[in-house]
Amino acid sequence: MRPETIEASPVLRQTHQGYNPNLLHRQEQIPPVAPVEFVGFVHGSEKTSIFVPENDPNLLPMAFNWESHKHDWWRKLEKKVADIAKSGFTTAWLPPPTNSFAPEGYLPQNLYNLNSSYGSEQLLRALLEKMKQYNVRAMADIVINHRVGTTKGHGGMYNRYDGVPLSWDERAVTSCTGGLGNRSTGDNFNGVPNIDHTQHFVRKDITAWLQWLRKNVGFQDFRFDFARGYSPKYVKEYIEGAKPVFSVGEYWDSCNYNGHFLEYNQDSHRQRIVNWIDLTGKLSAAFDFTTKGILQEAVKGQFWRLRDPQGKPPGVLGWWPSRAVTFIDNHDTGSTQAHWPFPSDHIMERRQPVLTWIHLFSSFLLFGFKGLSVQQRCLVLNQRSEIRILDSDVEVIGPDFLFHGLLQGYAYLLTHPGMPTVFYDHFYDWGNSIHEQIVKLIDIRKHQDIHSRSSIKIFEAQPNLYSAIIGEKVCMKIGDGSWCPAGKEWTLATCGHRYAVWQK
Repeated sequence: MRPETIEASPVLRQTHQGYNPNLLHRQEQIPPVAPVEFVGFVHGSEKTSIFVPENDPNLLPMAFNWESHKHDWWRKLEKKVADIAKSGFTTAWLPPPTNSFAPEGYLPQNLYNLNSSYGSEQLLRALLEKMKQYNVRAMADIVINHRVGTTKGHGGMYNRYDGVPLSWDERAVTSCTGGLGNRSTGDNFNGVPNIDHTQHFVRKDITAWLQWLRKNVGFQDFRFDFARGYSPKYVKEYIEGAKPVFSVGEYWDSCNYNGHFLEYNQDSHRQRIVNWIDLTGKLSAAFDFTTKGILQEAVKGQFWRLRDPQGKPPGVLGWWPSRAVTFIDNHDTGSTQAHWPFPSDHIMERRQPVLTWIHLFSSFLLFGFKGLSVQQRCLVLNQRSEIRILDSDVEVIGPDFLFHGLLQGYAYLLTHPGMPTVFYDHFYDWGNSIHEQIVKLIDIRKHQDIHSRSSIKIFEAQPNLYSAIIGEKVCMKIGDGSWCPAGKEWTLATCGHRYAVWQK
């Protein structure tokens, strides 16, 4: 769930009739936050003593979008489990599994009712069993900041939960949102009753429910929705009580802007995310919204943004990579909501094949593009040479390689430290070429043992070029600028429109 900031369009999530969408989020001015020192950091670097979960997912697909509830989702997703596993993913983030007032699942009501718009409880359990067979962990989307009531209570509002499990009264709802509980320990999600996590009986019930999801239903990982809405110390308590294999929180607030221009220095923004992680007892990771905000500006010819003054990546992955879950888009920022989308013209070139002449040696004209080595193909692409596709060559190399360039963003995320997320739409809805090129980057990451804490050295961060070496095993570049690693030990592993990756 997104903040009400410059990053989002005025269009809010659609909610069920009876709730005012204009009240779903409050507008706020986020004050500057001074850097804070805490255990686990020395001059912005990770100490080896920082707690790192043994089951770091490393690669995470977001296995749904905002419209998935319309498509018999549990059944459809079960058919993709084999491909998800084959592609190298170790866990998959699923949409909220419980009964909800809104079909997308983000206005929960009966938390123990697993019959949702995505499918029946039986289909959900079948999906989770299939994932278990393929060694893919299931991540539950945990929506516990707010809960829609079943009956009217104090003030004539729906702030009681009669007739369903977790039958709370108005004390379970914060006083800020019409209940008789205490004030919220975080930001309000207006328009619906916000849960008062200061109440012991509330935390006891939520912990029991999370344990049920783990032990009975079969979820292993948790994603905490709208984590700004309640204190991270409660996230710590829930993780300690339910013991998920891995957890990640959605702590999303505004980046630093000067008008509509994204400022270069985003340290205070990533500091807030880092502080949230630290206050969970370092038990939860967080989505790296800082990296997303910077990267989607960088690909517009501003690659200088991708190196901070200390020579590190400018997002959370530059400070705490083992806790940074990086991503390009999700169901909020992209999909049909598109509140803060990655610029589409930098995701994929959807050009049609054009019969033009290749500007290389005339001998290549006899063989078409297949006569070029992979290195020469990349040289052609980097220099923006026009290439003629002979009819006899189209089936061999196809238009995919030339005209469906992979996201520069994924070339960055999948070669860098942190834990990258791949969005369902990009992986399955943008065509086979994009799917296979992402899989190729994943394969390089896995075979070269790039992980969340891999070392990184940035070589270039210019307007038209970014290049880096990661883990001493992988080199990469994105942008129009010419660059390649020195040394015969490097071989080109893959390349596409304005990106290339080398490996030893």
